[in-house]
Amino acid sequence: MSEKRCYYEQLGVEKSASTTEVRKAYKRLALKYHPDRNNGSDEATARFKEVTEAYSVLSDDDKRGRYDQFGHAGLEGSPDVGADVFSHFQDLFSDFFGGMGGFGDQRQRRGPTRGRDLRMGQRLTLEEAVLGCKKDLDLTSPVKCSLCDGTGAAEGAEPSACSTCNGSGQVSTGRGFIMFTQSCPSCQGAGAIITDPCTQCDGSGFEEKHRTVTVKFPAGIDAGHRLRVSGQGLPGTRGGPSGDLYVDVSLDPHERFEREGTALMTTAQVSFPDAALGTKVTIELLDGSSQTVKVDAGTQPGTVITVPRKGVRNVNGRGYGALHIVVKVVVPTRLSRRAKKLLRQLGDEVGPVDSTTDRK
Repeated sequence: MSEKRCYYEQLGVEKSASTTEVRKAYKRLALKYHPDRNNGSDEATARFKEVTEAYSVLSDDDKRGRYDQFGHAGLEGSPDVGADVFSHFQDLFSDFFGGMGGFGDQRQRRGPTRGRDLRMGQRLTLEEAVLGCKKDLDLTSPVKCSLCDGTGAAEGAEPSACSTCNGSGQVSTGRGFIMFTQSCPSCQGAGAIITDPCTQCDGSGFEEKHRTVTVKFPAGIDAGHRLRVSGQGLPGTRGGPSGDLYVDVSLDPHERFEREGTALMTTAQVSFPDAALGTKVTIELLDGSSQTVKVDAGTQPGTVITVPRKGVRNVNGRGYGALHIVVKVVVPTRLSRRAKKLLRQLGDEVGPVDSTTDRK
């Protein structure tokens, strides 16, 4: 009998390699030598079995300790070395093929299955998002057939057991020393065949129907938020629950306000005399109320006046944002002779503007 190669050499790792490094090395080699990728090559199958056996030892702390101390002799009498090759391989690749009919998850469910989720988008005005609203959303999607109640069979007919899988919903095929299980191609995993289908849904158990779903959008919802409406997705099969409806929110632009999180921003135009002498401006808010703010004498263009708690409510109900008002000073483009004379007199009175910058 030929002497076994070093397990570390089999996986191409150092003796000091961590469990993660061992796992990564095995994953790479197992994919490379998997029989399905090599047309059932005997050489590839043998190599695949070797690296899997090496991984079964080096991934187990107890077995790896004995192997490091005594070599292959330290594993003699251990019936589990090499015997659980398939279980190691199945566990490692379950994240690749989990539940998709491969070797990651052999448990096909024939019982009630939850329906798939639906996703749609909905645009809101800024008022609707800030104040909250209800909307009726129109959907056209499969629903349980009203004639056969989702069974897919004609009235009085019963599905018969699938002859391909004998009602199990699964078929298995051997590949070298590994057994692969997948959904039965004849019944798609249902375990039964409908020989007398429903005339309304052609045996699918579903029919396309228009329906309306009322969705409540909470005050403070923002663009990019997603709402989940429980039970409004696609119907389940074999009596399973329906999936959920997910609604992605986007906002229409507003002519007067911009939003940044829970803050609202708008502008207020004041004349040059009002900016110089001071005044008050009134802002109409999104809920129909108004907010009056004081513009101090000497206010410069671009000055921001902040009003706390007059912005958007936090969607979680924890307080409100602020309202920010940017002051825009309106400079007239057309002046009468008298206005020009008065402005010149004002200019003489206040003196020239010092346009020099600070020097260091």
